[in-house]
Amino acid sequence: MSLRDLTDTCVHCGFCLPSCPTYQLWGEEMDSPRGRIHLLSQLLDGAPTSSTVVGHFDACLGCLACVTACPSGVRYDEIIAEARVLVESTARRPLADRLVRAGMFALFPYPRRLRLSRGLLRFRPDPALAARIHPTLGALAALAPPLRRPVRLPPRVRAWGARRAVVGLLTGCVQNAFFSHVSAATARVLAREGCDVIVPRGQSCCGALARHAGRDALARRSARRLAATFARAGVDTVVTDVAGCGSMLKEYESVLGTPVPWRAVDVTEYLVSLGEPLAPRRPVPLTVAYHDACHLAHGQGVRSAPRQLLAGIPSLRVVSPRDPDVCCGSAGVYNLLQPEAAMELGRRKAQSLVDTGAEVVVAGNPGCLLQLDAALKELVGARAPRTMHTVELLDLAMRQG
Repeated sequence: MSLRDLTDTCVHCGFCLPSCPTYQLWGEEMDSPRGRIHLLSQLLDGAPTSSTVVGHFDACLGCLACVTACPSGVRYDEIIAEARVLVESTARRPLADRLVRAGMFALFPYPRRLRLSRGLLRFRPDPALAARIHPTLGALAALAPPLRRPVRLPPRVRAWGARRAVVGLLTGCVQNAFFSHVSAATARVLAREGCDVIVPRGQSCCGALARHAGRDALARRSARRLAATFARAGVDTVVTDVAGCGSMLKEYESVLGTPVPWRAVDVTEYLVSLGEPLAPRRPVPLTVAYHDACHLAHGQGVRSAPRQLLAGIPSLRVVSPRDPDVCCGSAGVYNLLQPEAAMELGRRKAQSLVDTGAEVVVAGNPGCLLQLDAALKELVGARAPRTMHTVELLDLAMRQG
């Protein structure tokens, strides 16, 4: 379907407005999904790509809540992806913006470069001082995770007991550099549930960050490399524990225009699909708030599986925050490029999470965990709830006692 055909499916009914985080922030029609679709239609009619128009597209988080809300089935996910490609190919950004984006995309999609950058975290500046140089530097300083000893997984993690499946595991780029402990937890949980876990060496970025920023060529190159890596591994299922990456992998056939010989599945939906659990769950006497990562809930439609797995942990009490479908403000690199809007959304989400009385906040996406951790600490300081990935909590329950 052409971009024009996609925009023409919008009937401008307005059901998307209450679901849109930026419309909630500013109440501006052009910062709503239907407003951006209207702007895109004007661009397709030959209107110039002005800085004002670019600003409205840049302000979109790409959270996809409007896709869930739309009664007409408008594919806003495809629309905003193509709109950003159009913007990047026609707009002339200010020099500072170009340099920031160039630096980010010279680093983030490359796992080896990210691993080498870990040492810089020892010299992180004060976020307020860094923000005086550039807002993105301030956001980087505020969001940077604490340094952990990296976990290097073997090429194959064998199932505990009888094997009932063989799966591949995506280790990602940012995930590999800063959240390898989550990948290790995912591998342990899968192994305890009877899966051999194949971890191919030399995995590339999945392409999600580049696609969300309109860098189509880089996104496709990354996707082709990763698709080939898992094809060579000989697996027919690739398990992901990063919501944004999982959503991107599920779009590979559309992005690449060719079939891939494996399917992508989030770790929570895969564990539920295995049926009756093999590994016992020990009691974890905590109150946890579950946060729906946008690209898991809206992008992949995975809502019940994480909750079902958490409900299977004895003594665990799961609570929900207000407005669970509203984005936390992370959205890939959005919180670096649009730090003021991102932090305001983070503050609102943090308040709703604190109001639940939860001791732990659980989510299925590391970007959300970074965003929520920063926002919670800003709000309540040392009393902030701890943040954990869903599989970390499962891993804890399986290892207790």
